[in-house]
Amino acid sequence: MANDKLSTKIGVRILPREVILDTQGRAVEQTLKLAKISVDQCRVGRYVELNLPLDEASALKKAEEIAKFVLHNPLIEKFELEVLKGS
Repeated sequence: MANDKLSTKIGVRILPREVILDTQGRAVEQTLKLAKISVDQCRVGRYVELNLPLDEASALKKAEEIAKFVLHNPLIEKFELEVLKGS
């Protein structure tokens, strides 16, 4: 990819909703407890990076469309977007 080509990298963080039992997070909590490492809470999710050939505002809008369409299940998950600078 040429350096002068327009491209924006968007990070999509997908986590279980707070009201949903996060069994993976609980398993990590229990493992840490056995190792005598204390944490208040652990939530396990996914992280996706999207390289989009768009300006920042358009890339955020397109990333939101993609996340809503295919990356998360709105019944049990939430997502957050972030623009990744200097990547």
